[in-house]
Amino acid sequence: MSMILSASVVRVRDGLPLSASTDYDQSTGMQECRKYFKMLSKKLSQLPDRCTLKTGHYNINFISSLGVSYMMLCTENYPSVLAFCFLDELQKEFITTYNMMKTNTAVRPYCFIEFDNFIQRTKQRYNNTRSLSTKMNLADMQTEIKLRPPYQISMSELGSANGFAHSSVVEYKGTGKISAAPHQRLEPVTLPGIVSFVLSLLCGALNLIRGFHAIESLLQSEGEDFSYVIAFFLGTAACLYQCYLLVYYTGWRNAKSFLTFGLICLCNMYLYELRNLWQLFFHVTVGAFSTLQIRLRQPQGKSPDYNV
Repeated sequence: MSMILSASVVRVRDGLPLSASTDYDQSTGMQECRKYFKMLSKKLSQLPDRCTLKTGHYNINFISSLGVSYMMLCTENYPSVLAFCFLDELQKEFITTYNMMKTNTAVRPYCFIEFDNFIQRTKQRYNNTRSLSTKMNLADMQTEIKLRPPYQISMSELGSANGFAHSSVVEYKGTGKISAAPHQRLEPVTLPGIVSFVLSLLCGALNLIRGFHAIESLLQSEGEDFSYVIAFFLGTAACLYQCYLLVYYTGWRNAKSFLTFGLICLCNMYLYELRNLWQLFFHVTVGAFSTLQIRLRQPQGKSPDYNV
């Protein structure tokens, strides 16, 4: 018998489950599929927005939109067009009911569990296809699936130790290439972080202005050292890169921040003859302060009861 067995709503960036249907099937096959659900939830940010995973006698289908993924488990003979129509209906209702601010700031798993009522009603309708009140969107969905078929996830890809996490791109028909670099959110920026960002921009601007003045002096006097121009522009680049590290997550972030601070110190040591002690102290202190704020603003962690 073809039917939808369960469904869930998951946040894409970290796999946090927002809502799920209540199912009581404790069979071995269902328990195994729940493991696949959790594995897929952790890889959603690296996968295309429409996928299918075939797991023996069951299929897992999901679509992702606006940072939220809608997943469902059905029997292998359940029509693909009905499966994605079901997911599309869940998506429209969820977007209408909850705004993005709530989904982005949710901390605890299943904080929208009341959405299960809609999931259950919709699942019952789609499990009795004769009772579907409207079929007008089936033709559109069928055409869309033909033009842009869902990406077929293989079991080897899902269970591989390397998997998607270490691949540079995922390519599938109809969408070109999708970056597989994981997207990591940082903790909310604090007031000291904002101050350090502004001060780093100010130091970068001061270095840039002095750099242009050094170029003017170089053009007017042949005795001017061109290395001063390089030092000013390197100082500008270092300050701007500190701003970038404060705002965005990147690999080896802390190490990069210390190296950038070291470059700021070296540039100011070289510019010792062109700046007084107070100017040197200001630039080095701002660089140290920004490095500290980069170190303190860590990636957001998962809640203790994540994936409960």
